[in-house]
Amino acid sequence: MSKQLALFPLSSFILPGGKMRLRVFEKRYVRLVKDASLGKRSFAMALLNPFVTRQHRDRILPLATEAVIDDFEQLPEGLLGITVRGVTRVEITNRWQEDDGLNVAQVTELRSWPAIRLSERYSDLASSLLQLLAAYPQLQQLYPQPELDNASWLASRWLELMPMQPGLKQKLSAEHDPLTCLESLQNWLEHNA
Repeated sequence: MSKQLALFPLSSFILPGGKMRLRVFEKRYVRLVKDASLGKRSFAMALLNPFVTRQHRDRILPLATEAVIDDFEQLPEGLLGITVRGVTRVEITNRWQEDDGLNVAQVTELRSWPAIRLSERYSDLASSLLQLLAAYPQLQQLYPQPELDNASWLASRWLELMPMQPGLKQKLSAEHDPLTCLESLQNWLEHNA
């Protein structure tokens, strides 16, 4: 199914079930938040490609995640704080900019990973993520009840958090199942540890 979404491009990554806190100050993104809050137009979180110029057509990578606003607050200095949650993976099929520079795209929904029980093989990844959540209280606030026995949830959170190249994150998030992704993540961690 094809639909039109506003894009919120960032160097951070979010997948379905993921949560992220953002500070919004640019007028175009304040408009994006307002439109989404009023039900005028939904939006997607898109990943930026840091290896090309701002004007390059591949600046925004093609796999994004439609998101919803779970919470908002007024921050000091007139900034707007929002907490977004990833809902559905989408692929950008066409993209353009509106007059104020807001990126808008025609997207196609992609199938989400099904919930799969985590096998013992990946228990170290679950334990490591639990330790990471404990070490970073702001992250733990986003996930008070982590789904560590769900391979899809675990693979998605590791993809969001790992410091790897955006293209690799896109490639792994496009895998057909989370187990293939977890295997790659485990190999990546062992190689880069």
